Amino acid sequence: MSETNEQFLSREITFFKDLSEDEKQLLLSGTYDRQFAKGEIVSSSGAPCLGVVIVKSGKLRVFMLSEEGREITLYYVEPSEVCILSASCVLSNISFEVQVEAELESEVIQISSSVFGKISKNNVYVENYALKLAVERFSDVMWAMQQLLFFSMDKRLAMYLYDEVAKIKSLEINQTHEQIAKSLGSAREVITRLLQRFSQDGLVELSRGKIVVLDKKAISRLFD
Repeated sequence: MSETNEQFLSREITFFKDLSEDEKQLLLSGTYDRQFAKGEIVSSSGAPCLGVVIVKSGKLRVFMLSEEGREITLYYVEPSEVCILSASCVLSNISFEVQVEAELESEVIQISSSVFGKISKNNVYVENYALKLAVERFSDVMWAMQQLLFFSMDKRLAMYLYDEVAKIKSLEINQTHEQIAKSLGSAREVITRLLQRFSQDGLVELSRGKIVVLDKKAISRLFD
């Protein structure tokens, strides 16, 4: 028997137990299942406020788009994680526009902004939950901005490869140069040139759509 949205929310959302029965029913009435294909835009600038998005499976990428059309990845939203900045319209004194894309084929639960806003306005547990999540995500945003402003691209690429290996627990990274460029807010040509240099130095092995890290310690020394 498949899990209901109520069961999923009660397990994954800490404030759910602090809702009254009426609030639970209101929340569930504004909750929708949505599916997105890999590469599909979940939310974009100028679109109506998306609301709160909780990933059930797959992976979302949250990014900003410069006036020149360059993408800067801010963070990723993994299964059981919440994208709260997509609901910045219901967070008091916070105005922050981001774009959201399905990095992988994804299934999410969306809580409408109007419902979430109404409940958070009347329930301090929900309000505190939203603000705590927003602060955590702004820390991710500030880290992304810090790397962009203060680290050279070769150091940022080395950090990215090192972190990916640690995250996926494999030395084989199945990503294209274009995907990495989007994550780092750079151009594909720049990433390709740096990876080729890393390859010549014996740090990585390159093939189509795949990067194999050969010397993890040497890569870490690039940004230590």
